[in-house]
Amino acid sequence: MILYEYPFGESIRTTLRLEHLFDRLGVLIWRQDPVDHHFALATIFEIMDVAARADLKSDLLRDLDRHKQQFMAYRGNPAIQEAALDEVLARIERIHHALNQVPGKAGQALAANDWLMGIRSRISIPGGTCEFDLPSYYAWQHEPAAKRQEDLQQWAGTLAPFAEAVRLVLGLQRDGGHPHMVAAPCGQYQQNLKDSRSFHLLRLRIDPALGLVPEISANRLMVSIRLMRPDADGKLKIASDTDASFELTLCA
Repeated sequence: MILYEYPFGESIRTTLRLEHLFDRLGVLIWRQDPVDHHFALATIFEIMDVAARADLKSDLLRDLDRHKQQFMAYRGNPAIQEAALDEVLARIERIHHALNQVPGKAGQALAANDWLMGIRSRISIPGGTCEFDLPSYYAWQHEPAAKRQEDLQQWAGTLAPFAEAVRLVLGLQRDGGHPHMVAAPCGQYQQNLKDSRSFHLLRLRIDPALGLVPEISANRLMVSIRLMRPDADGKLKIASDTDASFELTLCA
């Protein structure tokens, strides 16, 4: 099954983008080719750009506080395992503390590194990191893979509290949904939302064997999904001749 996710607000949209970038960074660091480490460094700079919003840190701290209060309300509930509850609360508290200890915005420590910022200023220019533009960076790319990995881990480590907070907040958000199968006759599905303020994330799983791509749109009143079929050139067209089904989850 292919999983598609759609955010209902700008805050969770940013959080999903950061998760995507942190996942990519985690893959690239452990590869050994210099070109992989070039794109790992580019990903670090992308994370800094996405996380540049002044309120990102406060948003994550607020979300962690909100989840903590929700879980605290389960204290004494006979249907809840106290050990599991304590474990979740301890994880929230640990990540909240680590994030709160980070000074300033995400990547502020890296922004003080003139060598990295010199690369950052050139990396968005097509071909801007050639050896004649950045000879010291070119030399770094010829360091042993273990040395490059060590450097990348050190730089990525300054962003680790944000990565942990993003993964925890999204994980708790996803746990708040209940998946169910829905039908899309003629490739279309719509659902009215009774209390859209409680929804933050839509998740859709579809069988890749169907060869369909969901086009999702949503607002505070309605969710609308069209199942599209790519033609030979990759252009998407509504699969109006197809009745299909998929798994839908609205996460509150």
